[in-house]
Amino acid sequence: MKISSGPSAGPETDSVEERRDQHHMMQALRLAERGLGCVWPNPAVGCVIVAGGAVVGRGWTQPGGRPHGETEALARAGGAARGATAYVSLEPCNHWGRTPPCTGALIEAGIGRVVVPIEDPDPRVSGSGIARLRGTGIEVRSGVCPDEARAVNAGFFMRIREGRPLVTLKAATSLDGRIATRTGESQWITGPLSRQRAHMLRAQHDAVMVGAGTAVADDPALTCRLPGLEERSPVRIVVDGSLRLPLTSRLVATAGDVPTWIVCREDADPVRMKGFEAAGVELLRVAPDDTGRPDLGAALRALGDRGVTRLLVEGGGVLAAALLRAELIDRLLWFRAPLLLGGDGLPAIAGFGLEHLTEATRLVRTSVEEVGDDLLETYARAA
Repeated sequence: MKISSGPSAGPETDSVEERRDQHHMMQALRLAERGLGCVWPNPAVGCVIVAGGAVVGRGWTQPGGRPHGETEALARAGGAARGATAYVSLEPCNHWGRTPPCTGALIEAGIGRVVVPIEDPDPRVSGSGIARLRGTGIEVRSGVCPDEARAVNAGFFMRIREGRPLVTLKAATSLDGRIATRTGESQWITGPLSRQRAHMLRAQHDAVMVGAGTAVADDPALTCRLPGLEERSPVRIVVDGSLRLPLTSRLVATAGDVPTWIVCREDADPVRMKGFEAAGVELLRVAPDDTGRPDLGAALRALGDRGVTRLLVEGGGVLAAALLRAELIDRLLWFRAPLLLGGDGLPAIAGFGLEHLTEATRLVRTSVEEVGDDLLETYARAA
């Protein structure tokens, strides 16, 4: 994702210290973004340590969620951290997990001041980190760039509060919303820069999901193939209620190299289940909904239980329509190429069966960007 250059600050309203705090916090947030897609189930946290007006340490959450950003920054700062200010993109953790609490590391290093944007909603923290720091005499300023901080860790917050990942639907279509011709030809509608951006999106998400129809028709790899970022490939998920994906597909054949999960009905063929499991595929068994397909709400909660915070949905049209009908899409990224395929082309979103405009899914456009010859429109679900 892309964060803005920061909140506007004018000399009439903001002091020099406030503007400095905003500047360094935005640096911490940019560092935090480096962890998106590879630190789940933890939040992506950046930390900048400043002493005497100079940056003496930077850090961000490492792959797998540890070490944390504060620990990394403190290690780089060394003795210069004593009496310094630490800008942390989320309230420092205050509980023991696989690593000691970051509050303890900041206190032990002799940090004199800590600046944070917002509290961590995790009930194991939720204000206790700030309270512990203040209790030892460290000055803590909260509320610096809170909106930007919420945007960076929106997936983590969603999993903590609603038990499911943040869901982003990505579509790459013609101007008239088609993803293939009437014969099924689809490579390539959008241009090379859009395809590169799509691979970057995979690197920035914990998991990528497609429907069974797309998986069978396209036999995709669903990996990140940007040079140097191949190891950032997300978990690959197929919604396949009846397990019709061939055991010879690329997704199954490479399940030992890239984690591959299938969401299936709990009453799917047990022989097929054993075949997929033997190939290294993890099955997420969920009850069917009233259409007979796997209940998508239950599927997303199962992903949240496994720690997934950011889910990218890449198709097809039936899955996209089902998620939209269930109000489970939080963001929409729509790549539009400057060509028309006509009404007999394959639509990006299958039929909703709507009869009235009042039933339509309402979105709010948040940005428009040129990507080569294509346009990328970003939408959020209307409140």
